[in-house]
Amino acid sequence: MEPVLFEKKESVGWLTLNRPESRNALSLELMDDMQKKLNLVAEDPDIRVLVIRANGPVFCAGHNIKEMAGKDYDIHHFRKVFSVCSDMMQTLHLLPQPVIAQIHGIATAGGCQLVAACDLAIAETGARFATPGVKIGLFCSTPMVPLSRVIGRRQALEMLLTGRFVPAEEAKQFGLVNRVVEPDRLAEETENWAGELAQSSSFTLAFGKKAFYNQIDRDESSAYDYAKEAMVINCLAEDAQEGMRAFLEKRKPEWKDR
Repeated sequence: MEPVLFEKKESVGWLTLNRPESRNALSLELMDDMQKKLNLVAEDPDIRVLVIRANGPVFCAGHNIKEMAGKDYDIHHFRKVFSVCSDMMQTLHLLPQPVIAQIHGIATAGGCQLVAACDLAIAETGARFATPGVKIGLFCSTPMVPLSRVIGRRQALEMLLTGRFVPAEEAKQFGLVNRVVEPDRLAEETENWAGELAQSSSFTLAFGKKAFYNQIDRDESSAYDYAKEAMVINCLAEDAQEGMRAFLEKRKPEWKDR
């Protein structure tokens, strides 16, 4: 059975972590399969939004410790594990499609990193998040990268230094997730949200996502310099012109995705 399942419903792609027996741990096998499927999604013009979810009782428990302890692993092995993981996480930002994480159960260590690396996140009320590596002597240094950029220094350091579980509502206050819903509503609410995003032009979604990440870490003046030029270029796009005409004519736009 595949480590990551892929399906497409209309304009939404769905990737499902499919190793419930290992709590969807980020083994090399799973990460390699995820990377291959992310590459396919990136090249699929029919997919406007991507959702990442999981089978089994938890979303993702982080790296597979069995691939990291108990054997004579050398430095090259560990470099491979974290290089593969880091490449996969960065691919989520490079994808033209917005990526939504759908979280149930727990998301710990690399699983929490996966949530933070996605563009948006929705969780059920019982979901919990943690970066508990400090408790086993292995600080969550790579999960720290997207986590600190999404929730800020103070909250990130607290999670990293204590390893405590953060419940869904508190994670929402931190900014780690956007929405929290009842467990029996999670799948439907995610699908509705993805469908809402998918109503927009795929060109505009991709343009906007790229623009967001390109400006976010700049100083204000530099960000404005970048953003105003982005607006100028965007105005010249066929879909922008169509959207503005449709607004003035009080009709639904007909996207060309360019």
